[in-house]
Amino acid sequence: MKKPVLKTEDEIELIRQSSLLVGKTLAELASMIRPGITPLELDKRAEEFIKDHKAYPGFLGHGGFPNSICASVNSAVVHGIPTSKPLDSGDIISVDIGVIKDGYWGDSAYTFAVGEVAEEVLKLLKVTKETLALAIENAVAGKRIGDIGHAVQSHAESNGFGVVRELVGHGLGRDLHEAPEVPNFGKRGSGMLLQENLVIAIEPMINLGTRNVRQLKDGWTIQTADGKPSAHFEHTIVVRKDKAEILSSFKWVEQALGLN
Repeated sequence: MKKPVLKTEDEIELIRQSSLLVGKTLAELASMIRPGITPLELDKRAEEFIKDHKAYPGFLGHGGFPNSICASVNSAVVHGIPTSKPLDSGDIISVDIGVIKDGYWGDSAYTFAVGEVAEEVLKLLKVTKETLALAIENAVAGKRIGDIGHAVQSHAESNGFGVVRELVGHGLGRDLHEAPEVPNFGKRGSGMLLQENLVIAIEPMINLGTRNVRQLKDGWTIQTADGKPSAHFEHTIVVRKDKAEILSSFKWVEQALGLN
């Protein structure tokens, strides 16, 4: 793995603008998500919205991926290809979006409840979002990568959930996946030292059941091995001295959902 490249303040601002556009795109989709909508309809709207804002949907064609969003429904963990199958009440859908604007990436994800969702699944969403917040609290200069992973793992496992190990967060900048890798498990005080101006995407992927996953024949979708639901939340952040700075935002999503 290459050595992480610390970003200048100008680069951080460009990554922020890209990441905020992801947040606005997620909010646009939040207002559409309901029983009967199809992931492909969400994908089409996301592509239009991003291009209307003079940016490019970075996932489209990235490594051969066929769409602008990753739409992972229920037992799909990440990298789900949007389909024409309508969402049902009781489903959850993780929407992961990347944009490229002015040469820099933004990356963020949010898992949405569709209609009336089971209590245990709502708890999974709540805890997964909490693990992201706890991880970000540990993304400060002087701590280590293992502190981030430990924060996610300890909170998720103490609630009885499985923490996916095969997929990780990552550095972000001119490329979608830069050094370092940011696992969602680990030991306190282990791993790479975190330095100011390191930009990383932190993305807990937490399963209702087993932590084990498998890849589907489409070559993209990662699914839970036991078929139980999985949740995924992601922010792009920059490591600072006392408190990490979140470059992406859920503010507009939660306004659209009526949560604030």
